[in-house]
Amino acid sequence: MERICGRILAAGAVAMLVLAVAPDSPHGILPGVAYAADAPPRLDGFPPTPIQTEDMERRRVPNMSETTYRKFGQAQELIDPCPEDPDNCEVPRDPDGALVILHEMLERSSRYNGNELGQVHQMLAVIYYNDKDDTPNTLHHYEQLLAQVPEITEALEQGTLKTLSQLHLQEENFDTALEYMKRWFAISYNPGPSEYILVGQIHFQRKDFPAAAQALEAAITLAQSRELTVRENWWAMLNYAHFEMENYDRVIEILEILVRDFPKRQYWIQLAGVYGQEGFEREQLMAFEAAHVAGFLDKESDVMTFGGLLMQNEVPWRGAKYMQVGLDSELVERTPRNLQQIGQAYQLAQEVDSAIGIFEEAGSKSDDGEIYDRLSSLYLEKDEFSKCRTAAERAMDKGGIKKLYNVEIVLGMCQFNLDELREARATFVKARRTAREAEESSAERITQQWIRYIDNESKRRAELEAAGI
Repeated sequence: MERICGRILAAGAVAMLVLAVAPDSPHGILPGVAYAADAPPRLDGFPPTPIQTEDMERRRVPNMSETTYRKFGQAQELIDPCPEDPDNCEVPRDPDGALVILHEMLERSSRYNGNELGQVHQMLAVIYYNDKDDTPNTLHHYEQLLAQVPEITEALEQGTLKTLSQLHLQEENFDTALEYMKRWFAISYNPGPSEYILVGQIHFQRKDFPAAAQALEAAITLAQSRELTVRENWWAMLNYAHFEMENYDRVIEILEILVRDFPKRQYWIQLAGVYGQEGFEREQLMAFEAAHVAGFLDKESDVMTFGGLLMQNEVPWRGAKYMQVGLDSELVERTPRNLQQIGQAYQLAQEVDSAIGIFEEAGSKSDDGEIYDRLSSLYLEKDEFSKCRTAAERAMDKGGIKKLYNVEIVLGMCQFNLDELREARATFVKARRTAREAEESSAERITQQWIRYIDNESKRRAELEAAGI
């Protein structure tokens, strides 16, 4: 919280602190006070907002005597010896001297009326907060200031309630902070957005996100109706509250406002994430595209996510090239997982040579047989049967393959094309058994066809050999 500074005027205007504690009197509808039916938003559990009428009787407070005024002047001069030019003041401040004067006044408290005592406690609270960093004494004197009601002005009472609320929020006394704001709303005629924001912050710290959202929504609505600026952190807090409540439709609405009015990386990434979570895949891609154009994708996770989205949306070549740039610039680490994703993008883009190079590197760094499974298929596609056989065998050695019968089928095909008919048949027999155990009838049918074909080919060759051909 900002330090309190500035002149403390002994006769009336008093510098207010902005924070909170809760007196003993109950909050709620006050006797003799009118309340508005269509006033600023009323929060759950809070009293209605009173309305101000022309014939309303103002609170009368006792005057300050000339002697008291002089005492305040002495204390003020010790706190602020050069009010006209504090930056070039050569007279040292003496807050301890001011404390002596003010405590002497309290020792003779019977001489002073409530208004005068209120000013004493207010000045003491400011000194203890600003100069002594003494929160307990600060709270004590603000509480004593409130004890002078009704002999202090409504404005001073309201300001002190809000100050105590903020102080208790700072001290993590959240329930007490909330009670002070309830008292503030009960006597304040025209609450503004900042008061609703304070209530929202208190509920936010209490992890009461529905109540926090209600207060924050009220603050924003009120600010908009009065054509006041809605601050970025108001939207950010409201977004967090709705996210915690899993109100994702509202989260999207708020994030769309944030990326429009306060375009930052975090909001674009969050928006893209929620779009994806809610199944809006096109919008998710567009959000990442906008973040990319704005230069916000500066983390490895950003690059790999955007590249993956491009793959999913049938532009794998662009995804592969985008991730490759991240790899070459060392923004993306050459981990097996990253390399495998880039290799998949190249494979989908039918960039076989590029895919093979990436998968070879990934395979050398991983114990995952899936990588060599992909490599074996790529080598088969290029008619590099020896390399295909080696990759398939490595895949099975490393293990972890989800569909083992597939790599066994590829191995059998490579062996067949290397004219290793006996080995190929044995591999297909094994693949047939694996497919049957996995209840994959189509794969089992393929293996059976290959076995039959190899048997026929072996028979044909034997007949040719017997015929001397």
